[in-house]
Amino acid sequence: MLLPKKVKHRKWHKGRRRNTGIATSKTTVAFGAFGLKSMEYGWVSSRQIEAARRVITGFVKRGGKVWIRIFPDKPITQKGSETPMGKGKGAVDHYVAIVKAGTVMFEIDGVPSADAKKALHLAGYKLPVTSKVVARE
Repeated sequence: MLLPKKVKHRKWHKGRRRNTGIATSKTTVAFGAFGLKSMEYGWVSSRQIEAARRVITGFVKRGGKVWIRIFPDKPITQKGSETPMGKGKGAVDHYVAIVKAGTVMFEIDGVPSADAKKALHLAGYKLPVTSKVVARE
């Protein structure tokens, strides 16, 4: 699973989980021939990224090359079960990547176009945001 080696602050504020508009970076397919683009805002956990990566590499049978364009750097905390109110903020449980609408999350190259599109389409089922397969322009 992906997680940062070192962080400046161990625990972050949660922020607002509202739609924060469209992405301004990572909006085009830059490395591969096809990409998986997010259609909505959401948090993608490191486990979900790994599950999608495994689907892609398994479908193309370790052929081609896959690029992961998102990285989970936001720590999410979780308090222990049956902990009373108060007692401070919980420990870091997992990390998420903040994905805006229009962000290209995965890219693939070196396989036939039908296989690449099918692999990315299957990977989209593993993610909590709606997505579509896009080609390099």
